[in-house]
Amino acid sequence: MSTKWVYFFGAGKTEGKADMKNLLGGKGANLAEMANLDVPVPPGFTITTEACIEYTKLKDYPESMWDQVLENLAKLEDAMGAKFGGGEDPLLVSVRSGARVSMPGMMDTVLNLGMNDDTAAAVAKKNRQRTLCLRQLPPFPDHVRRRGAGHRAR
Repeated sequence: MSTKWVYFFGAGKTEGKADMKNLLGGKGANLAEMANLDVPVPPGFTITTEACIEYTKLKDYPESMWDQVLENLAKLEDAMGAKFGGGEDPLLVSVRSGARVSMPGMMDTVLNLGMNDDTAAAVAKKNRQRTLCLRQLPPFPDHVRRRGAGHRAR
């Protein structure tokens, strides 16, 4: 059996709990615990701190991790009734870092992952907020580009 690298939370299918902070990081463990307590948090999944350690060692994803990410993304799509990357009701996600101990300022949050011209048009049509959605497009790739190049966000 392969190592479990990804834990789902929410939608009645939570796999983690509060005492798993070393494995899930502070945010992941607390989100799992809130979901276990039926606090209304949106569903999501956590990639373990062990996966991060392995990635650092290997300079590549650990074996089976990416498959687990895709499996959990499918669970998330099912729970939200939306499809990542397109369709009439696109799923947008946020990416947060969450170490075992809090390290403020170490990584920015990436909001609206999945936003592109097609998803912005679909979200704008559904919510009748075309201007707001289209304003999200230019900052997103710029933010990712700057972070990928090691620059701090403005």
